[in-house]
Parts: sequence; C-alpha cells; structure tokens
Amino acid sequence: MASSEMASSGTIDPARFGEVALRPLDEAQRGMAKRVQADWVSVPTATQFVDADITDLESLRGELEPRAEAAGIRLTLLAFVIKACTLALRECPDFNASLDTACETLILKKYCNIGFAVDTPAAMVAPVIRDADRLSTMQIADAIGDLAGKARAGCLLAADIEGGCFSVINLGAIGGSGFTPAISAPELAALGMGHAARRLIEVSGAFVPRMMLPLALACDRRMIDAVSGGRFLHVVRSRLQEPASLL
Repeated sequence: MASSEMASSGTIDPARFGEVALRPLDEAQRGMAKRVQADWVSVPTATQFVDADITDLESLRGELEPRAEAAGIRLTLLAFVIKACTLALRECPDFNASLDTACETLILKKYCNIGFAVDTPAAMVAPVIRDADRLSTMQIADAIGDLAGKARAGCLLAADIEGGCFSVINLGAIGGSGFTPAISAPELAALGMGHAARRLIEVSGAFVPRMMLPLALACDRRMIDAVSGGRFLHVVRSRLQEPASLL
C-alpha cells in the first residue's frame, strides 16, 4: 500500500513528517487485527483485579511434577488455573454463555471449552481445550502441551480454535503485574495471569513471604456486572488457595 493510499483512509499520513517503511501484514496478522477490532467495538469491557496466594499450590505442583514428567507431561501453573476456571464456570453459569446479536437472549452453554493463548512466530493464537470441565488437572496439562505444540508447528486445524466458552491468557513468563485480557466474542469474559512473585504478606499479625499470582478478569459489561465479576474471581482465587480442590 502506498503512502498516499494510507492517507486516503482518513488517517494522518506519517510520511509527511519523515521517511517511513511499509511492512505488509501476513494473513494471520490481518485476521487478528480485524478480529480484535471487531471485538473491541462490539464488546464493552471492564476489568477487575485480584491476587491469589499460590504458595501451597506451588508446593503441590512440585510434589506432582515427577509423576507428570514420567508420563511425558509438563505440569504448568496454567493447567491449575484453567481447572479453577472450569469450577468457577460451574458455580457462575452466566459466564459460560453468549449474548445473541439482538441483546435479547442469553445462550447458556452446557459444555465447557477453554481457550488459552499461545505465542507463535506468526501471531498469538488461542487453541481450545474441549470439555475441560471433564478433565483432571493432569489431563488439562497434557492437552495444553499437545495443542501448544501444534500451534507452534503451524499445525492447528480450524476445529482446534473454534467453540471456546472462556479464555485464559498467561503473560507470567514475560512479567508485569497486570493487564487487561482481550475478550474473544462471543465469549463474555477472559482471565489474565500476570507474573507470580514472592511478596511479604501479613498473616496472623506477622509478615511472611508468600507466592502471589496477579489475576485480571475482563468482562462484557452488557451481561456481567462488577458484583458478578467479583464473585467469579473469588471462586477462582479460593480454588487456587485450596489446591487439593483442583485434584
């Protein structure tokens, strides 16, 4: 696209102020840009934040890792968070739903498919774990490894990225205490995971080091108000802080 063509779209032409270089977007990047723009325009989003104490969860994960490795499974924190989300979706069924285009009917889903973000050389994609509520945490971890591998190899099928009910975006490896995750319409919410870090927390009048995980819940405010969002986050945090409930 020439510089003059960019200017004709109604935007300010950056070439007026100095030399520029043009890099055409590939098919995946074009698709993502159009999808995100459509979601941003159609979904009024608000975000709520909470920190979860995952000290005990990390201890449990360390105990289970040898068994997982023996089975060829990488048992990540993401698997436990997804499991916690399936339990929260069961307790808060209005989150496992879609709103019809006329905003007159809420479509409650009897299935629970969870999408999760994978960074690939081409673009970030979100493969979907089917019937995640019927899987154990170990099985979820296995599905994460399988789908992430297919995503990075460019082998995902259309069926692997369709039919999501709720999404989890994990940016913990990159760092950062919080962010607003993007909602993938027609889903009504998405959970973001920040970087887990050890912090001094007051427990019974004394400050002790605890591993804290920042969570951010983005909600479609047309259907999910602040109270409902807080209730959902409370369930997720409670499950993570009682890790035995995730097994």
